[in-house]
Amino acid sequence: MSKVAFPRLDVSVLADDGDDYHFCSTCAFSQACMAEGMDKASLGDLHMLVQHVGPLHAGEHLFRTGDPFEAIAAVRAGTVKTYVIDRNGREHVLGFHLPGEVIGLDGIDGDTYPCNAVALDTVMLCRFSFPQISVLAARLPGLQKHLFRLLSRDIGRAALLSGDWSADERMAAFVIGISRRLAARGFSPDRFQLTMARTDIANYLRLAPETVSRVLKRLQDDGLLGVDRRELEILDRKRIEALAAPVLWTQA
Repeated sequence: MSKVAFPRLDVSVLADDGDDYHFCSTCAFSQACMAEGMDKASLGDLHMLVQHVGPLHAGEHLFRTGDPFEAIAAVRAGTVKTYVIDRNGREHVLGFHLPGEVIGLDGIDGDTYPCNAVALDTVMLCRFSFPQISVLAARLPGLQKHLFRLLSRDIGRAALLSGDWSADERMAAFVIGISRRLAARGFSPDRFQLTMARTDIANYLRLAPETVSRVLKRLQDDGLLGVDRRELEILDRKRIEALAAPVLWTQA
């Protein structure tokens, strides 16, 4: 059976919360908890902390810069964009968060969130009280290690595009990065929708919007990608991974 293409926004997925013993299919913490030998039923303490939020619709904010930091949130469905506005009023996209990924970790260092987080489509979240999950993590080394891993991953992604890469390398790395992240959550790695606007992709990759369009067309003409508006299909994984390799080598 082929894996479903992202995004998968039918009712069954939006309502998916596993059952009394099994975690939600996109749970950000299930692997860490199961590594401790605990299923959902034995994690009453953790489940009590979970607040289901949503659906939030495109353009609705989860939090804004300066809001009090009280919780982190795991994306259950949809895509969340994080960004900041500089003193000249210009937007800078920091990242895109997919199902199974956690937002708000960059607020740990202070008492407020340092950026904005906005829904790009229909978004469902699991919200965790950070003070309480910190206490639980101290008792569960696997969960604590997982939180550290998530922090490290965010730092790595932030530094990923700081090198002197070509536009083609940046776009290839972006596509392969999205593909791998979706595959880790059970979606098709070869066919998916870019739920973010090309202007946002350009901002994130530090490219001009017209450059993004030109690069996508070039990758399509060269047979690496199939592009139909926001629908993307990886046609030649070996070649596009080779193109992305200089950027992604630190995540190998």
